[in-house]
Amino acid sequence: MKILIIEDESEIAVSIKDYFKPNGVHCEMAGNYKEAMDKINMYDYDCILLDLMLPDGDGFDILKELKLRNKTEGVIIISAKETLDTRIEGFNLGADDYLTKPFHLSELLVRIQALIRRKNFKGNNIITFNEISIDIFAKTVTVNNNTLDITKKEIDLLLFLIGNENKVLSKGAIAEHLSGDMADMLDNHDFVYAHIKNLKKKLSKAGSGDYIKTVYGLGYKWQND
Repeated sequence: MKILIIEDESEIAVSIKDYFKPNGVHCEMAGNYKEAMDKINMYDYDCILLDLMLPDGDGFDILKELKLRNKTEGVIIISAKETLDTRIEGFNLGADDYLTKPFHLSELLVRIQALIRRKNFKGNNIITFNEISIDIFAKTVTVNNNTLDITKKEIDLLLFLIGNENKVLSKGAIAEHLSGDMADMLDNHDFVYAHIKNLKKKLSKAGSGDYIKTVYGLGYKWQND
């Protein structure tokens, strides 16, 4: 899971990032409007955490830009503003949730997970695809009721593929999802091939169908033949 934290108070942003890291969430940070829009234009995210008061702009303007660009990221507003009018305006502009500062990081994580489930998996905690079952909370994968020895990155990759069933995902898109803007610093995306290869091997060994298809010259897709 990859999220963008748009927050000018660096201590808050860093505390969120540090709390989420052990939970398999990759976080990128933007401290102002310009930096946020640069990242939004360059990358896709599963969720955006949006502070409304930025030093060089308004969080509501970011919501408007997301709508104009037809971006599909889920947005949770995190703000010290707690008036009813502010909440209503946020929801009218496309925000999915609103959390007033100060908040508990555990609650924020649960809200993000719930948002992703609603958007990608119809609100389910257990994602099932034929013989494959993924428990999002327990971070486990079973095939024919047998638990796989699988890494967090591989679970993240598996969810990304299933959540985009029948869509061709480029190596670049997968690299960004798994590593964020650090993907630009890598000489190549061979690590994507390695993760794909390992995931396919583990699924096949457990008796799963061959759902990960290579689309030569383009990338990979999850397809149920």
